[in-house]
Amino acid sequence: MREIYLDNNATTKVDERVFEEMRPYFCELYGNPSSMHFFGGQVQKKVDEARARVASLLGALPDEIVFTACGTESDNAAIRSALEVFPERRHVITSRVEHPAVLTQCRNLSKRGYRVTELNVDGNGQLDLAELERLVDEDTAIVSLMYANNETGVIFPIEEAAKIVKKKGALFHTDAVQAVGKIPLNMAESAIDMLSLSGHKLHAPKGVGVLFVRRGTPFRPMLVGGHQERGRRAGTENTASIIAMGKACQLAEQYMADEAGRVREMRDRLERELTALIPNTRINGGGTERLPNTLSIAMEFVEGEGILLLLSEKGICASSGSACTSGSLEPSHVLRAMGVPFTCAHGSIRFSLSRFTTDDDINAVITELPPIISRLRAMSPFGREFLNK
Repeated sequence: MREIYLDNNATTKVDERVFEEMRPYFCELYGNPSSMHFFGGQVQKKVDEARARVASLLGALPDEIVFTACGTESDNAAIRSALEVFPERRHVITSRVEHPAVLTQCRNLSKRGYRVTELNVDGNGQLDLAELERLVDEDTAIVSLMYANNETGVIFPIEEAAKIVKKKGALFHTDAVQAVGKIPLNMAESAIDMLSLSGHKLHAPKGVGVLFVRRGTPFRPMLVGGHQERGRRAGTENTASIIAMGKACQLAEQYMADEAGRVREMRDRLERELTALIPNTRINGGGTERLPNTLSIAMEFVEGEGILLLLSEKGICASSGSACTSGSLEPSHVLRAMGVPFTCAHGSIRFSLSRFTTDDDINAVITELPPIISRLRAMSPFGREFLNK
């Protein structure tokens, strides 16, 4: 059975060029980059090259790049740092649709006495910047808002939000793991203080991430006990994965136009064909700007788990939401925050494409999904009064 992988917001295939770049640093060039001898020094040069490549993709300076173990670590480090930098401030702002990496951290803080505000979103999953401006105050230590939503692909007006926050004297962090490599970012012209990204979302391996920390931003490390990363993240560097991350960022920069063009066209065709062939559907976040690779489509009166299982039997890999909340039978917290009706939220499926997606992959979904929905609706006790009209 041919594998049709359309779950790239969960994780991506490691690009073979990325693997070839990192491969020598397991068994051949295994030196510690902190060592004084030549064997470690040659590894340090490749780590420096990787840092420069990440910085280039972000429009940042190399010394603003801190390598971490994953996007979740980067998110946690940013928020914890802000609270240590401003111990007198006890207010944190985020949104109701964040990834659990941020949302769980913030909800844990509320149990420790911090005042945590979760911003609302509208029916398209968009922020109300007036609400943000009204709520950020002199007690706010940090505002953390995702750049683009992992379930719907909705892009927040992050630059406008960052400017509002900076005017009030708080720090601004964004979880950009879904945005980096898909849309252009330029930290040189940005008001963002800290930004998180993850290697496995852009064709590098799992286990490596980055926290961008703007030069001059006060920062306290979450991990201590070593001088690595200029004292901002202790621990011997995961050199092979860092080198892979650098190569992945170099390739992402080269393929940015492909994401905006060919990938977007495939996503749009998939959306257009499915909504034409399957009645009673809606596009979650369809009325606002979205990532070019993401389609969240709700099909009324069916269960997402049933759709995914039947798609999987056809070799098609998709998702009902965040991989970090899969296994839960509760409807997505993102769709609930958007006010998506119960009958749609349960039947929402996310297709997320990559530069490795082909037209044949899209054709397969267009062929296989409509009869699956018809079959499930025929068995469902819900919605017969609407579907049989």
